[in-house]
Amino acid sequence: MASNPVLRGFEKTGRPGINSQAGAPGRVVPPPPSPDQLNQWYAQPAYGQQLGQPGFPPQAPPAAPSRYLTLDDVITRSVLLISTVLVAAGVAWFVLPNSVAGPVALLGVFGALGLGLYMGFTGRANAVTATIYAALEGLALGAISEVFNNRFNGIVIQAVTGTIMVAGGVLVVYKTGAVRVTPKFTKIVFAATLGAVGLMLVNVIAGIFTPGGLGIRQAGALGVGFSLLCIVIAAANLIVDFDMVEQSVRRGVDEKFGWYLSWGILVTLVWLYLEILRLLSYFAGGNRN
Repeated sequence: MASNPVLRGFEKTGRPGINSQAGAPGRVVPPPPSPDQLNQWYAQPAYGQQLGQPGFPPQAPPAAPSRYLTLDDVITRSVLLISTVLVAAGVAWFVLPNSVAGPVALLGVFGALGLGLYMGFTGRANAVTATIYAALEGLALGAISEVFNNRFNGIVIQAVTGTIMVAGGVLVVYKTGAVRVTPKFTKIVFAATLGAVGLMLVNVIAGIFTPGGLGIRQAGALGVGFSLLCIVIAAANLIVDFDMVEQSVRRGVDEKFGWYLSWGILVTLVWLYLEILRLLSYFAGGNRN
């Protein structure tokens, strides 16, 4: 009968493939490592940090942030950006002549749009880009607000007051937990925002061929309803912005991310202001200059 090493090991230890060593039946005792092996094991990086090893590209472990984000960081930077908007708006309204209001508004709108898309898709919002965006946005808002105020006296003060009231109400609703920001809520807000922006673009294109386009930006039931819908969507975006700030502070992200969060709040506030300004203009026909 041929000798099978597996069966032979089973006969000696009662377990297949294991031989008796060091006087302990059924136990395998490997030879002790040499000093060279111990040194190699000690010098080997931990799992996931095998730098320079075959099959692992040389890379350094992620560096810890120099300073973690705080709520004060976001508040301070948001106040700075909003102040920049107000200063630039004041320059466009009170310093620049009325004859250049249109070109200044276009420069601010398209400049802010291009820079905003860059920051939104790359996430590279910092002190320089965010401040330049706020200045461009302020130039556009100043020129637009002047046009509205010339047609409807006092409407800008009403729109600013309405924006502050809505933003304050949204903050209270969020802090009291009346609205919970869940992944489903965030997806709904994102989809609603895309839908509203898409309708605005379609309305602009339709306006080229038909006066008034789809009618969603004209005084009337449809225009009022669409503006109210946009105000609700902007308020919901503000809730998502507040939640993103809170979650970022809790998770200890880098303080540099605070510029991106502050920029996002600014974008939402500007949209909210413009929608309130447009809504008030529908009801201000009797107060024209």
